[in-house]
Amino acid sequence: MILVIDVGNTNIGLGIYDGDTLVSNWRMVTVSDRTSDETGLLILQFFNFAGVTKDDIGDVIISSVVPPVMYALELAIRKYVGKEPILVTSETKTGLTIRYDNPLEVGADRIVNAVAALKLYGGPVIIVDFGTATTFCSVTADGEYLGGIICPGIKISMDALFARAAKLPRVELSRPKKVIGTNTVESMQSGAVYGYAGQVDYIVGKMKAEMGGNPKVIATGGLARLIAEEAKSIDEINRKLTMEGLKIIYYLNQSN
Repeated sequence: MILVIDVGNTNIGLGIYDGDTLVSNWRMVTVSDRTSDETGLLILQFFNFAGVTKDDIGDVIISSVVPPVMYALELAIRKYVGKEPILVTSETKTGLTIRYDNPLEVGADRIVNAVAALKLYGGPVIIVDFGTATTFCSVTADGEYLGGIICPGIKISMDALFARAAKLPRVELSRPKKVIGTNTVESMQSGAVYGYAGQVDYIVGKMKAEMGGNPKVIATGGLARLIAEEAKSIDEINRKLTMEGLKIIYYLNQSN
C-alpha cells in the first residue's frame, strides 16, 4: 500500500492505495503550527479507523503548496510511519513537458492534476480546480502543460466581501433557488455560485479557442460539484483527481 498526501492551503488530503484501488481517504485542516507529534498521531488515528497499520504502508508520496507545513509533516512521516517521504518537485518524472516560462513556478498540485487528467481522460484536457484559488490548467494530447489561469477562490472572495463590506454578513456557500435574490443572503449566494459558474464558462471558452480542438473539461476540488452543476462547460467531476495523480506519479517513478 502507498500513502498519498496532498497539502493544500486550506486542507490536507490523505489517501491509501492498494495497487490502483483507493481504499481509504481523509481530509484534515492545514495548520502551519501543528507539531510533528500531533500530525503523526492524527495520521495513525486515520490508519486505525481504516484497519491499517503503519507496517502496511510501503511508501509515502507528497505534493505540497504550503512550505511551512512540510518540516513537521515530513518528520511525522519518518517518526510515526517509518518511511522517507517522496516529494513531488520539478525534478520528479511526470511524463509532462512543462511549457511555463519558469517551470519551477508551477504548483505541485497543478502538475499532479494534469498528470491524472491526461492519464484518465486523454488530451487535450482542461482541469478546473476549485480550491483556495480557482485554477485552470491546459494540457495537450502530447502531454504538454501549456499553462493556465489562477483566480481568487470562491471562499476567499466571499470572505473578502464580508470583511470589506460593513453591512454584508458571512453566508453559507450554497446554491439559491433562483438567480435574482430577494434578500441579502440569497443575493450573495447567487453572486458566488452563478458568478463563478459564468467565470468558468467564459474562461474555458477562451482556453478552448486558443488550444483548438475540443478539450475535455474536468473539475476537481472541494467546491467542484456546487459550481459544476451550473457551469455548462464542465464535462466531468473527479474529486480524487490529485490523489490519482500522486498514485500515477509514484508508480511512474518506480519503473525507473
